[in-house]
Amino acid sequence: MAIFVLVHGAWGGSYGFRKVRGPLRAAGHEVFTPSLTGIGERAHLTSPQVCLTTHVTDVVNTVLYEDLRDIVLLGWSYGGFVVTGALEQIGDRVAHLVFLDAFVPGDGDSVFGNTGGHGAGVLGGEWLVPPAPREYDDPAEAEWANARRTPQPAGCFTEPVRLPRPLEEWPFTRTYIKATGEPRPEPGGPFWAAADRVRQSPAWRYREIATNHMIPSNRPEELAGLLLELTAGGGALRR
Repeated sequence: MAIFVLVHGAWGGSYGFRKVRGPLRAAGHEVFTPSLTGIGERAHLTSPQVCLTTHVTDVVNTVLYEDLRDIVLLGWSYGGFVVTGALEQIGDRVAHLVFLDAFVPGDGDSVFGNTGGHGAGVLGGEWLVPPAPREYDDPAEAEWANARRTPQPAGCFTEPVRLPRPLEEWPFTRTYIKATGEPRPEPGGPFWAAADRVRQSPAWRYREIATNHMIPSNRPEELAGLLLELTAGGGALRR
């Protein structure tokens, strides 16, 4: 049995993994999908004080209070910053680290910095950043999910992440899953840049899913299948 901890992205909530939890649990695994403070299911707790550290603590406390070990820790999109920041406290409990079309930050990076200062006008003004538009394959899913996307405190995007040593020096395995249906912008954008980098590294496993950024909604069975392959030894995930 594997233990999955799936961390959602910006402006979302744990509900984003609702179609992925079932297949993983049906295969006999435990699945935790912590909700990050101030957004999604916990939007009622939003405030200007909510920041990246808040979300790192959400994940760290889930792992520590449940006493989870040898986990598969996945960060989707902004969740890549959250799982990276969590390693300082729970890195010894991670067996596999997975980035799902996500930021792969280094020590001292921030979302604001990794996006080249995109949204400077918003971040320089109001403390709540409105959701970025997202597209879904199913119009009904789009209507359902977009109604649940909430503004997010700017501190989540401006606070630098803390990473004691490079990801490649940790003893767990590392996998990057790229949404190849997402257009490559000019310049390439942080998710494409991360994918291009890890594809060249023997320290990483790399996989693709042919849909846009909303992988858990558009391709939940395929995503669950990749995660199950990883827990079975990861042979199909090797480059």
